[in-house]
Amino acid sequence: MSYFDEFGKYNERIAAVSSEGISVSYGEIAAYSDKLGSLIPSRSLVFCFCKNVIGSMAGYLSFLNNRIVPLMIDANIDQTLAKQLMDIYQPQYLYIPKELCDRYSDYEVINEEYDYLVVKTNYDKVYPLSDELALLLTTSGSTGSPKLVRQSYKNVQSNAEAIAKYLELDDTERPVTTLPMNYTYGLSIINSHVLVGATILLTTSTIVAKDFWDFMKVNKATSFGGVPYTYEMLKRVRFFRMDLPDLKYMTQAGGKLAPELHKEFAEYAINKGKKFIVMYGQTEATARMAYLPADKALEKYGSMGIAIPGGRFDLIDASGNVINEPDVVGELVYYGDNVTLGYAECGDDLIKPDEREGRLETGDMAKMDEDGFFFIVGRKKRFLKLFGNRINLDEVDRIIKKEYPDVDCASSGTDEMMNIYITDADYTDKVAALVEERTHINNRAFRVIVIDKIPRNEAGKTLYKELP
Repeated sequence: MSYFDEFGKYNERIAAVSSEGISVSYGEIAAYSDKLGSLIPSRSLVFCFCKNVIGSMAGYLSFLNNRIVPLMIDANIDQTLAKQLMDIYQPQYLYIPKELCDRYSDYEVINEEYDYLVVKTNYDKVYPLSDELALLLTTSGSTGSPKLVRQSYKNVQSNAEAIAKYLELDDTERPVTTLPMNYTYGLSIINSHVLVGATILLTTSTIVAKDFWDFMKVNKATSFGGVPYTYEMLKRVRFFRMDLPDLKYMTQAGGKLAPELHKEFAEYAINKGKKFIVMYGQTEATARMAYLPADKALEKYGSMGIAIPGGRFDLIDASGNVINEPDVVGELVYYGDNVTLGYAECGDDLIKPDEREGRLETGDMAKMDEDGFFFIVGRKKRFLKLFGNRINLDEVDRIIKKEYPDVDCASSGTDEMMNIYITDADYTDKVAALVEERTHINNRAFRVIVIDKIPRNEAGKTLYKELP
């Protein structure tokens, strides 16, 4: 795959503008790609330490173009975790922000440009790579785990094309980054917009910072994406009152949005002449598997939508049979060219062939309505059986957030005891009473635990495994 063969006609267009006031054209990235291709041999493994800056984006696109395989990790990853991954996979090169140079001073710097360094490591072992392997990503919630998702060139290309098609993207788009580049959702925004020659607005600021909105307004951003937590925070920063005349659409993925919040943003979009598009995906499917068309955002609020172009879903019952009736819950299985090759847990796994062959068991439980729109009801592993009652932990979280929107919460547990974590001790008794009333679970089967902060990854997704 070579992006630059496809968007050569965009050479003069601006590919990215950073919040530092720097811009770069597609032609300049193509030239940078040629330079990196002369320094790093094809099929090398590179650890790409990502930030939402021009150097990171230019390096990533150059690696794809030269068939160099990057592992995309957060530039702010814990140093111990980074060392663990390096020792397991033994990359030949690192691609790091300039400010990290002292951390890797034992290695040779072979290039410096766009405030990024290309560093040659001294690992003895070189693991062979599958010809299909395009890039590696950590799975959601496991940024320190050796378990990686193996994405192919076909995966990246097909998913970028499908997203560009259903979002009707063209070269006039100006998306602003709200998600990390090493997160599959954030990366898919870059891939799909680069494919059409759009201009990406790169910022490391968050939506709670004034300079984020200043940057967005000055550069006339046309879109942004966010996970459920992003949209919860948008309400808190009074997003609905903002004057954003250039904003055309908003996308949401990275977990199920509370139906009430979905409805609010759908109504806002309709009233303001904008589009709100809820999507569904996983790193294991490159990024996107489903989308809810903007014209159905209010009518079907709470739905994850329909399969993306080129993909399809089945619902499977406990006996492995396909469910064709509406409103019957089963496990969601997806089929498409964007289903990734499988996992890697050690260097020897990087040569593995396609282990999924276009079929992904998502682990999500869902149902379909009479019109063919899908609704997620919870994770297969996010159910407990308490006193004979089947409890959906995601639904417990939604009940609490709906009643007390200012209380951050997350639930987990076993079939013996459900744990509900909140961050405000004043709501302990209120939350306990609410859960008992709405779920009809005896209060002896659960406990409310107050903690300082709900653990989340850099994209805002809850890290349930890190709950105490």
